[in-house]
Amino acid sequence: MSDAAVVCTNLSFSWPDDTPVFDRLSFSVPGGRTGLVAPNGAGKSTLLKLVAGELRPSSGTVTVDGVLGYLPQDLPLTRDLTVAEVLGIAPVLRALEAIESGDTDEKHFTTIGTDWDVEERTRAQLARLGLGELAFDRGLATLSGGQVVSLGLAAQLLKRPSVLLLDEPTNNLDLGARHQLYDVLDDWHGCLLVVSHDRALLDRMDRIAELDRGEIRFYGGNFTEYEQAVEAAREVAEKNIRNAEQAVKREKREMQQARERAARRASNASRNLGNAGLPKIFAGTMKRNAQESAAKADGTHGARLDAAKAKLDQAERSLREDQKIALQLPRTAVPAGRTLFTGERLKVRDLFGANGIDLTIRGPERIALTGGNGTGKSTLLRIVHGELTPDSGAVRRADGRIAYLSQRLDLLDPGRTVAENLAAAAPEMLPADRMNLLARFLFRGPRTQLPVGVLSGGERLRATLACVLFAEPAPQLLLLDEPTNNLDLVSTGQLESALNAYQGAFVVVSHDEPFLAAIGVQRRLRLENGDLAEA
Repeated sequence: MSDAAVVCTNLSFSWPDDTPVFDRLSFSVPGGRTGLVAPNGAGKSTLLKLVAGELRPSSGTVTVDGVLGYLPQDLPLTRDLTVAEVLGIAPVLRALEAIESGDTDEKHFTTIGTDWDVEERTRAQLARLGLGELAFDRGLATLSGGQVVSLGLAAQLLKRPSVLLLDEPTNNLDLGARHQLYDVLDDWHGCLLVVSHDRALLDRMDRIAELDRGEIRFYGGNFTEYEQAVEAAREVAEKNIRNAEQAVKREKREMQQARERAARRASNASRNLGNAGLPKIFAGTMKRNAQESAAKADGTHGARLDAAKAKLDQAERSLREDQKIALQLPRTAVPAGRTLFTGERLKVRDLFGANGIDLTIRGPERIALTGGNGTGKSTLLRIVHGELTPDSGAVRRADGRIAYLSQRLDLLDPGRTVAENLAAAAPEMLPADRMNLLARFLFRGPRTQLPVGVLSGGERLRATLACVLFAEPAPQLLLLDEPTNNLDLVSTGQLESALNAYQGAFVVVSHDEPFLAAIGVQRRLRLENGDLAEA
């Protein structure tokens, strides 16, 4: 393999509505582990799709050296697939089974090729990702979101890729599954390009690639070292801005002083000429000379002022602008102790224990629901919301709206624009107020007219938040399923601030411990082995 495993040259890409994403972007990614970071909506997922060949650039080239593996953020898998079909080994397993039963048709040997050990190799890979007990004929619909992600990664690794692209691979993974993924990637050798907001994963990188304003800059070292370099650059930029501002003020002051001196000289010369009684022709010549001298001095100072302003402009452009969500959640105060939901002896399939589980939510509680992948956390949220009816048990809900943000972020119409979705959610809101609201969610100008279906994961979450939280009537109970999965670190901080200002109750499923600590969780429930208990 050459030093550069991925090479993009003069890469340009725009959406069908001519919204530009990249313009003549060139970069190369060497072997080793590279973390790709940028604010939501900068084009990280789009860039991976271009490298993977899922999108075609409008111009430019993409070259990948070797076998490519690609795990997208949203796996395009249908729920009726089996584990073997997702892994891509179903035909080989069927051929092996046929030969073992005595069918020696040549087509079976052709299907198998050299993959006689496919079952053992696949079992070993699944075990490393915590999926060793999965039956090959198990349906995808019965797996949790985290299990599906791990299964998708196993499918890519079974290809024996030399270049591996991962888009938010730790989304939906519990803490144990995340550490298993870390270990697998630590032992994998090749070119890894990973998009992630997971600090622990990014701190395992050899370098960080920052996508900023359509350009990529590489920083040696892990994410912590990258942050230190960025902070040092920010301090330099702020110092340069202060110096440039002082230079502009100084040049303005000196220009004004030069103009005042020239005016005084012209006035004195005119007065002296009159007193001297010189002919008018001499007086006119001397006056013109004085004016030309003043204009020359003014031009010199003007050029210096323009140069100082240019330096200030350059210094300001070099200062990073962190995009932040300016959330203002509706005032949905819930009286202390008011019961918003009661569920007794709830049972769904084989997820919950023999006696079912009990859950009571009172306002304005802040509840964290934790547990391993596949234990039924998302299922329980769907029951609370009313989307899913339990097989048995009693459910009571108070009056008032319950808002549910699922992992799939599928509440909005993907064919409608961001603005159209908000108009449907809040029809009584004035159009100008809707535009102002979307601006606080970082959708401004043309971006309000983007179809939801083309948004990045983080952008889609912001759009969903706007529509859910400002719908009429406002929610008194929020159900959040892994809300930080698609948020960059800055946006996560803004979501934390917003939830701290929220006056209703919420239940949040999350494996992000720093996030749970920041939003002031008052009660922890753990769902494990069919039981729901205080943690």
